Amino acid sequence: MIEVIGVSKTYGRRPTALRDVSFCVKQGEAAAILGPSGSGKSTLLRCINGLLEPSAGLVRVGGVPVAGSGPQRRAIRRRIGMVFQGFNLIKSLPALHNVLVGRLGHKPLLHGWIFTRAERDMALDALARVGLAGKAGVRAGALSGGEQQRVGIARALVQRPEVILADEPVASLDPVAAEGILALLRQINREEGVTLLCSLHQVALARRFADRVFGLSRGRLVFEGEAAALDDANLRAIYGKGHGADGHPTLTGC
Repeated sequence: MIEVIGVSKTYGRRPTALRDVSFCVKQGEAAAILGPSGSGKSTLLRCINGLLEPSAGLVRVGGVPVAGSGPQRRAIRRRIGMVFQGFNLIKSLPALHNVLVGRLGHKPLLHGWIFTRAERDMALDALARVGLAGKAGVRAGALSGGEQQRVGIARALVQRPEVILADEPVASLDPVAAEGILALLRQINREEGVTLLCSLHQVALARRFADRVFGLSRGRLVFEGEAAALDDANLRAIYGKGHGADGHPTLTGC
């Protein structure tokens, strides 16, 4: 479903963010990208969903290149739902209106924010799906962090996507909320067959919620395999020396 073929990304004079990265994610699979800060995880996801254009290489989703003209890129991005670390909500608007934003890619540009009753029902159903049936009229900024992320997932769901990309979706959440968000994404993946690719910092969560893991270090793919195969040697390749099996620094000389 997702094909990343020799992708590199360079920002002007800054160091190369991605270096010849290649991998595939199968239809219906749940995969995680691990790596330290600055390893290229967010850049990679933005190249996959078309927010960034690779400096070299190719990305295909469902066999269709992500790069292309405005209408072609708009069409392919309708197939990709995006869940952001910082929620990316309009805090002054109710949860329902934030979810309806996910339908904008399916509407003629001139129609703008004019939504049908069927679309509003779809958004209400999505809020119920993520456990927020009673929060439709609540301003997004008044919701907790975990609730805001659930609104972001509902927004992705109303796109009717084939793929959901999640960029550090639990980085700003407490452990209980983080578990709930990843469990919800995994449930959607299993029940609806949506392909899931999620970048994470937490190795333990990647082991629990992903079928496969891709490890990035300094923009290079240094590990690809089943989550259960993550051992100390593989984690050192991803995070460097001094990291144990949980991905956190080990304490020596104590």
